[in-house]
Amino acid sequence: MDKKTLAAGVAALAVVFTAAACSDSDTGTTTAAPSSVTATSPAEEAVTHNQADVMFARMMIPHHAQAIEMSDMILAKEGIPAEVTALAEQIKAAQGPEIEQLESWLDQGGRPQMPTDAPGAWQNMPGMTSMPMQSMPMQSMPMQSMPMQSMPGMQGMMSAEDMQALSAAQGTEAARLFLTQMIVHHQGAIAMAQTEVENGQSPDTVALAHNIIDAQQQEIDTMRQLLTTL
Repeated sequence: MDKKTLAAGVAALAVVFTAAACSDSDTGTTTAAPSSVTATSPAEEAVTHNQADVMFARMMIPHHAQAIEMSDMILAKEGIPAEVTALAEQIKAAQGPEIEQLESWLDQGGRPQMPTDAPGAWQNMPGMTSMPMQSMPMQSMPMQSMPMQSMPGMQGMMSAEDMQALSAAQGTEAARLFLTQMIVHHQGAIAMAQTEVENGQSPDTVALAHNIIDAQQQEIDTMRQLLTTL
């Protein structure tokens, strides 16, 4: 085969490959280069999150922060049963890293968090609901019948009066009040997490919501059992 024949053959193959590529493009079946398969543009990344994800993160951060504040209160007291202090430590250990995870996600997306450092910030957040726990009889509270899922916005948050009551309580009374308040607090978190599972779009945020539902329901069961022993 002379050089002219070889060149003609190469040119013919080039035409065939070009036509095939055009045909694939027309039918929408063109295969992207390996480097473009794994690349994700900022626009594509933004599509994986929606407003429900953002609102869940913004509300769950201060919600978790209050649970940690309540746990710190009970851990600073004397005469608290060991099982209750162990639960408070467990709540702090779980919810602290979750706050960091949600804060990191909001920061990476340039999304502002809710302001929580001003006096009365808990009570002034949009859509936040609180329950005057100190006015409810602890022994006869119908926990399972509370319509937590029907409350809009941030659910289960303690009011300033609730937090003051917990701060002032001591011993067994403080332990009982902590458990009673935290059950309602957890119920609110579960309701918020269920809303995220139903409406969220971010796989990571929805997965975190599932974890919150499972972990906090287990803790509710533990707290109800502990209340029977106090």
